[in-house]
Amino acid sequence: MINIHQLTMPIFLAPMAGGFNTPELVAAVANAGGVGGFGFAYSSPEAIDHALGTAAALTEGPVNANFFVFPEVSAPQPERLEAALQALNALSVDKHWDESALTQPYAPDLSRQLEPVWQQRPAILTFHFGIPPMVFIEKAHALGISVGITATCVAEAQAIKTAGADFIVAQGWEAGGHRGRFQETSVDEELTLLLLVKALVEHVSLPIVAAGGLMTGGDIAAVLSAGATAAQLGTAFLCCSEANTSASHRALLLSKEPREAVFTSAFSGRPARGIQNRFIDAMRDKELLEFPLQNTLTGALRQWAVQQENAEYQSVWAGTRYRGIRPLAAAGLMQALTDELNAAQD
Repeated sequence: MINIHQLTMPIFLAPMAGGFNTPELVAAVANAGGVGGFGFAYSSPEAIDHALGTAAALTEGPVNANFFVFPEVSAPQPERLEAALQALNALSVDKHWDESALTQPYAPDLSRQLEPVWQQRPAILTFHFGIPPMVFIEKAHALGISVGITATCVAEAQAIKTAGADFIVAQGWEAGGHRGRFQETSVDEELTLLLLVKALVEHVSLPIVAAGGLMTGGDIAAVLSAGATAAQLGTAFLCCSEANTSASHRALLLSKEPREAVFTSAFSGRPARGIQNRFIDAMRDKELLEFPLQNTLTGALRQWAVQQENAEYQSVWAGTRYRGIRPLAAAGLMQALTDELNAAQD
């Protein structure tokens, strides 16, 4: 079982769902002494098996396989579905949506998704949106796989410790992508990363991987000084040559006229931070289905937008400090982060 206190570089590649993290990107981070990460939230077992196998052939370093803990969800009420479809069909795009856009199963089967994990045995298994069934944590430990779970507040972190996880991914308010708040947590405390890390260090005796708005080695040094064991960076890697980030997504990330990174539930039904665009603006105050129904409903639109190289209708996930992105190969970015971290700690 991996000891994250002993990483050559205390850097995790954030497991960004949606295919951003290619085996080449994952391997490059692991080969540089960090932890490579896959976001397998919506992936099929076959795709998961292929990705893990390909990465294993490219690196002997540690790899993290990350999954969403989906809520139980049933078919939406017909009137709500009709309103959600009307909101999409009111967009000025060359597409039309009807009830066929939403079919069962509404969420992946986590048990099936994990089957290739038990076969491939990556070093780390992590979960987002809550605590998975205990049988999965126990099986991971029996196979020598370390388990981490995202927390956005002390109460979630305490529940994670009770569940027997090995470490906590502390997700600050600045993070891009989906907010990892537990489904049953009624109020989001909106803690910034440094405040969250300090609170978890005080109240929960587990290693902490700090995530949210980290872009430089100096940022990493700051969270380590606050008590974190390692740092997790996602947005910083989106413009690496190995990342599967669309050209139009990259263009917005690197634009000389930057926009704000805002929270929206319009794409998936859950709050996620991304660069403000026409879709987010158009969907304000419109009917949205619960997660992950809304994510399924908007899937075809997002795919169409990528094909059209139109970032105005893509989920352009990014953290608050995305303007600091450096378009380097992953190895070069890891070296830059290492040099900056060493300089900050001297």
